[in-house]
Amino acid sequence: MAVTVAIGASMFGLVRTAARVSAAEPDTADMQQRLRVAAASLVRDLAMAGAGSYLDGQTLPLVYAVPPVLPFRQGASSDDSAGTFRPDLITLLSVAATSAQTTLSADVAPGVQTLPVTPQSACPTGVNLCGFAAGMTLLVYDSSGNYDNFTVAAVSDAAREIAIAPRPQDSSTTTYKAGSRLVEGQLHTYYVKTDPATQIAQLLLYDGSANGPVPVVDHVVALRFDYYGEPRPPALTSSGTTYGPSPPPPGVRTTAYPAGESCLFTSAADTGVQVPRLATLGPDDRLVLLTATQLTDGPWCPDETNANRWDADLLRIRTVAVTVRVEAALAALRGPAGVLFTNAGTSTGSPMWAPDLEVSFQVAPRNLAVRR
Repeated sequence: MAVTVAIGASMFGLVRTAARVSAAEPDTADMQQRLRVAAASLVRDLAMAGAGSYLDGQTLPLVYAVPPVLPFRQGASSDDSAGTFRPDLITLLSVAATSAQTTLSADVAPGVQTLPVTPQSACPTGVNLCGFAAGMTLLVYDSSGNYDNFTVAAVSDAAREIAIAPRPQDSSTTTYKAGSRLVEGQLHTYYVKTDPATQIAQLLLYDGSANGPVPVVDHVVALRFDYYGEPRPPALTSSGTTYGPSPPPPGVRTTAYPAGESCLFTSAADTGVQVPRLATLGPDDRLVLLTATQLTDGPWCPDETNANRWDADLLRIRTVAVTVRVEAALAALRGPAGVLFTNAGTSTGSPMWAPDLEVSFQVAPRNLAVRR
């Protein structure tokens, strides 16, 4: 009888442990699925970052004009101030693959809410602006590093005008010259925030419009972005630059920088020849890790007086490293806070634990693979 009881007790212990482990398996599978969803969303939008317009037969990526990858929030509401660096947030810019691409037909001063535009060549006869519609996100940018995003309020096809919705803050302070590009833009901002109603940390996606963000994945307890960049500064070529906007011709002043200079290029004191303003960061054969200081200390584009200024080193970014960490949804499957658990749970026995899962990956957006 003693032997039977001993064996029975052992078997009961094994069955109880197996039952606990089995109870944790569904949530572990759910954690893996949430990681896959988060990674797939980030990879998709990172891959398209920097996609440019194809007006006039020019298919240059955005990196030749503005920075496609930003370590701060940007959009129609709750913009971060200039010089912000947030390692747990990223904003991605690209031009949508639609026909909504044209140019300004006249200069537009700051505060103006009606944009005169050039008729689109691909529209049917009698139609001027076939690609634009109310609610669309607009991206306007020029050859000096200026850019802004707006929301379409209305389209007047006969008048060849697009009305933009007023922005609650950070209205444009730039005068955009005729010929500046006006396209349907795509803004994707990813970050983690705790929902006030449920107290659950969520990975959120904001599209840059007046609408609020939408949740992508629940129970995301960590999100981090690291940036690897081109070590060489931009250089002038016969067709423009290796990356970034071209400087104005010698003697011409387009920003607060001296004539013939820009945020990327200065004039040599002895010869007056345009030379790179940025420093070399390392050997040519490998990307370098860009620090928060390097991405927030200038030189500023278009210049330091612009309210929407940005650090010139943002144009160096070529690869983004992403780390995402999720936790078990049930507190009963989480133990004490520490290496295994970001947030403590109520479980006291390790067989019931479902430790946090973390994935790290790198994405090299194809539109940032510029000529060298």
